[in-house]
This record gives sequence, C-alpha cells and structure tokens, in this order.
Amino acid sequence: MDNNKYAAPGHQYEAVLAADALYTLELNAGNAFPALQQFHQQHQDWLFGHLSYDLKNETYPGLQSAHYDGIGFPDMCFFVPRVVMQLTGSQVHIGGESFSEAEAKAIYEACLCMPVNALPLTAATLPPLQSRLSHQHYIHAVQQLQQHILRGDCYEVNFCRENYLEQVSIHPLTLFNRLNSLSPAPFAAYYRLQHRYLACSSPERFIQKKGNTVISQPIKGTSRKDADPVADWQLKQQLLHSAKERAENVMVVDLVRNDLSHTAMQGTVNVTELFGIYSFAQVHHMISTISAQIAPQTPFTEVLRTTFPMGSMTGAPKLRVMQLIEQYEQTRRGLYSGAVGYITPEGDFDFNVVIRSMLYNAVDQYLSFQTGSAITFYSDPQQEWEECLLKAAAMESSLIG
Repeated sequence: MDNNKYAAPGHQYEAVLAADALYTLELNAGNAFPALQQFHQQHQDWLFGHLSYDLKNETYPGLQSAHYDGIGFPDMCFFVPRVVMQLTGSQVHIGGESFSEAEAKAIYEACLCMPVNALPLTAATLPPLQSRLSHQHYIHAVQQLQQHILRGDCYEVNFCRENYLEQVSIHPLTLFNRLNSLSPAPFAAYYRLQHRYLACSSPERFIQKKGNTVISQPIKGTSRKDADPVADWQLKQQLLHSAKERAENVMVVDLVRNDLSHTAMQGTVNVTELFGIYSFAQVHHMISTISAQIAPQTPFTEVLRTTFPMGSMTGAPKLRVMQLIEQYEQTRRGLYSGAVGYITPEGDFDFNVVIRSMLYNAVDQYLSFQTGSAITFYSDPQQEWEECLLKAAAMESSLIG
C-alpha cells in the first residue's frame, strides 16, 4: 500500500511492499472471517490481501451477489509474503524470511528498476468504453431509488455503474503509475493476484487497528481546488460550511459509530474529528475520524466483520441499501468498494477503501472501473448521470499516453 505526501492523519509508513506468497488463504463468503483468524494464528506473521465487497453475504446473511463479474477476484485473499519492505522517511526496512545484505539490496534495486513507463494505449487504439447500465436504465434506477427513500426504506444509497473495455492489452504497473501521477492519493495500492490486477488511487482509509485503538475515517464531501490561494481558501470554507455535505458526513459518521460499537468497550466510541478538511492533488475532501477502544482479547477479525463493508460505499441503513444495490446495479462489485491492506503479526491492521481504481483480468483482457454517487431524495437523476460520465472520463484519461 502506497502512502504518499497527500496524507490523511494516522499514517505509519510512507509505503509498504509485500511479495512472493509463501502461504495463501483464498476463499469466498461463508466462513471467511473465522478462516482468516485461524490462518493468522497458524502463521503469526504479516498478512497482505483484500476483502471483496461481496463478503457482505457473510457479514449480513441472506444477501447475495448474482450479477456478472468480469474480473474474478475471490471474496477474500490473504498471503504470508516472503518479502516485506517498509519505507519510513528515508529509511527502507526489508524483512520476512532471512536475507543476506546482498539479497536485500538486490530486492530493493529490482523494485527501483520496475518498468513503470511502458507505453500505454493511445486514443486511436483504445476500444470503445462500454457499460451494462444505459442512460435510460440508469435514470429509471435512480428514480426508483428515490421512491424507496420517499417510502422510508433508506436515507441515501451509494449507486454505482461499471465501465469496461474488452480485448484490451495493458501494462498494469504502467496504468498504476499513470493513475497516481494524475491523482496522488494516500491509500493508493498496486495489487496482483495471479492474472488479476488492481491499480488504485484511493484517498480513503476504511479502518485501522493499533493495539486496542481502532479508527475509521470516512470521506463524505468533496470540492475542487483552485490555483489562486484566496479562491482555494474560499472553496475549502464553502465545503466546510455546506449544509448538504455536512449532513451526508454526519450520516456516515453515525453509521460508523454504530458499526464500531459492536466490538468497542462501553463508552469508548468517540468522534475525534468532525468535518476535517484535507487537501489532495486535485480536490479537497471532508474527512471525519471515529475511534473506539476494544478489549485486549477481542479477535481482530470481529472488528473487520462487524464494520464491513464500509458505510461510505453503501449508505444507510446499511442492510436495506445493500439489498437495493443488488437490485438496481447490474455488475458484481467484487474488489471495487472492498478493501486492500495488511495485518501485522500482532493482529494490528490498516485497510483502504477501493475507489478510484481500475481492475484488470490479463487472461480475458477485461478492464473494469466503476463510478458512482450518493443518491438522495433531492438528487437530480440527469445530474447524477453526468457526474458518472465525468468521473469515467477522468479515469479513462489515465489509459491514454
């Protein structure tokens, strides 16, 4: 996981790299979290991997995922790496299996020589961008979701639309480099599982555990930036005082407080920062931080199980909106709006939210990225559609050199 200079609070490393799986746990929803706890107890080592959005079918029994999935990541995968590299300031630490100084140096130099500048696609060779949700069907779905809100089924729904390219040959590391050159982000991640790849430029932390302290940092609220310092300050103030953005942020804060309360010691769930404004390469975000204290004997997987999936990518109330997401979206989310991260030998962890990301299946030459927005009763369906197209165009630009 790559944590660069555009950082939300609480970073432990500049970057962490793990490679060469010695042992792997790979399975779908059903008994995944108990299996992960057992896997960690067995190896008592660093674990790196992912939680797919479709683990919701385990955390909320009765849900299902019946839509098409063109990428094929398993619902959960973690591995014990042979190599772990940690960058803190100017210091690089290499751990894992025993290495000689020469071997450690060779690993570090090999990372520096990775071909991140292979030629990307050109506009002339880029296949047409496709989607399983047409303009007409998207507008209808948003209108139907607003009727659910009117009836009191829910308050807000995070509704997504897949964009995909077929028969496209790309260099995944080039794509990751290009994506994060355009939009550097503190929770960026490059992740490979056999022939499946994730190129992620996420600005959002899902959840972190250090000792008995757990924090979650949802993002709700975004503003553009301006090159003029005075205009930029005004934009940040407008974001901070926006009634709409604050209402959405409070909603997800309350959802996270409820999620954390399942494993927290009584009276320890606190909002340590509300409506924090943080600046990134291209935008300002409103980020709140919610913390909790857990009992020392609490299994770390219980914290993950009772908070997953993250509320910022579902809506509220969580169970009902996940049912509606399955009803109205046309693609299985898979790793998108899931989480990628690491677990330490002591059972601490740090996970991002997989957004602003591209997923690639190299065997099928299938590239996928999803865009979405928060649907409320007051949303304009056409404006939501145009927002999806704008976000898709920005992602598509990272494919073209």
